[in-house]
Amino acid sequence: MVGKIMPQLIEVRQGDNFTIQLQFQTEDGLLDITDAELKMQVRNREDNQVLFTKTGVIDDAVKGKAHLAILPTDTKNLAIDGDYVTDIQVLFANGEIHTVYPGDVSKVASFIVSRNVTE
Repeated sequence: MVGKIMPQLIEVRQGDNFTIQLQFQTEDGLLDITDAELKMQVRNREDNQVLFTKTGVIDDAVKGKAHLAILPTDTKNLAIDGDYVTDIQVLFANGEIHTVYPGDVSKVASFIVSRNVTE
């Protein structure tokens, strides 16, 4: 459960579970995400190699609730403080794709793996 998500940073402890909770809404209220798909990739910043991909789980489509679960196996082979990037996209049933994280269109988010002592 140890981890944090900030505007342009996700940090997780190597080998721990971390769940990213998402709530989609517009200026008019909650966004229905029925039949939408969520995807997150973590890539090496230097060579753009995909290190792992996560598919989101819709918890309550009408209320726009979903989550992404980062598992211990996702981070166990990543270097501590490695130079990784990530984003999260939503693919809607009508074919539209929206990058929802990070919120700044001119940025990518850093993904940092911090040291785990107990194994």
